[in-house]
Amino acid sequence: MDKVQLNASVKTEKNNDKLRKQGLVPAVLYGHNVENASLTVKKAEFDKAFKKAGESSIIDLVTGDGKPHPVLIHDVQLHYLTSEPIHVDFYQVSMTEKLKAKVALEYTGESPAVKTQGGVLVKILNEVEVQCLPVDLPHNITVDISTLVDFSKTIHVKDLKVSDKVQITTPAEETVAKVQPPRDIEAEIAAAPVDEKAAVDAAIAASEKPKAEGEEGEADAKADDKAKPKEDKPAKKE
Repeated sequence: MDKVQLNASVKTEKNNDKLRKQGLVPAVLYGHNVENASLTVKKAEFDKAFKKAGESSIIDLVTGDGKPHPVLIHDVQLHYLTSEPIHVDFYQVSMTEKLKAKVALEYTGESPAVKTQGGVLVKILNEVEVQCLPVDLPHNITVDISTLVDFSKTIHVKDLKVSDKVQITTPAEETVAKVQPPRDIEAEIAAAPVDEKAAVDAAIAASEKPKAEGEEGEADAKADDKAKPKEDKPAKKE
C-alpha cells in the first residue's frame, strides 16, 4: 500500500462545533519525541485517509511546519447519531522502535461447512494485536475460511499467517472463527440418545444414594403391608 499523506493545521478556534460546521475535524498529535499539539484536519481528506489506512497503517501527517510526522490514527471519536468523526488522536511513532498495534482481520475464501452443510460462519475476532517495527506493520491479516470443512474445525490465532518480522501478541489459543451447525442439526444433537454406559452408571449411583431420614422406615412398613395375607371379611348375617 502506498504511503498515505494527510495535511493538518494548528487549531486556533476553541469552539469545536464551529470547526465542524466548517468541515474541519479537531485533532491532537502526541507520542514519541513530539510535543502535544492541537490540530485540525479537513473532514473530506481525513475520511479518504482513514478509509485507506485505517488504524493499523503508518501515515505521514504534515503539520504547519511542513514536516511529515509518521503517525497512527490512534483513536477516532464518532458522533453518536451520524457516526461522523468528531475528534481524532494521532500517535507519532519511532520508526526504529517496535510498537504494539491492533490489526484488522480480512476474511477470505469459502467454507465448505457453510456452502454444502448449511452452517453459519461465526467471526469471533475482527482484529488482533501485533508487535513489530512500524515499517513492518501489516495493513490487515488474511483469514482463509476454506479450512472450515465441517463443524468440528476451528481457526485459532496460532493459525494466522504473518511475516516473521511480525509477532502476534493476542493469545494463540483464542478462537478466530468457526462454523455453527444449522438449528435443526443442533436439535438432533440435543435429542441424541444418552450413552448407555452413562445411563447405567447414573442408575447405580441413584440406587446407592442414602435415603433421607424417615424414608427407610416408611419403605419397610409398605413392604410389610404387602407381605401380610389379606384377612377374610366376616360374612353378613342374614
